[in-house]
Amino acid sequence: MGKHLLKLYVAGENRRTDQALSSARKIVDELQDGYRLEVIDVLLEPQLAQFASILATPTLVKDIPPPSRRLLGDLSNTRDVLNKLGLKKNI
Repeated sequence: MGKHLLKLYVAGENRRTDQALSSARKIVDELQDGYRLEVIDVLLEPQLAQFASILATPTLVKDIPPPSRRLLGDLSNTRDVLNKLGLKKNI
């Protein structure tokens, strides 16, 4: 298990989910520092979305390491996503 965790909340299988998943995987690959991606489908596991206060998808969440940060919507700009999540990476 990685020492860092990113959670991607999605809603079902569709083009938007596919794009978000592809972008999130690219981000994890770029980090190469023990990061792990957990994907939560809010339609299949609504209790997890409710517990995490997820109101819209796709949402990428970084809880570990703190501080917690969230990014909603377009994840295609890797550099921008890393910056907004407070993750340092020279790409």
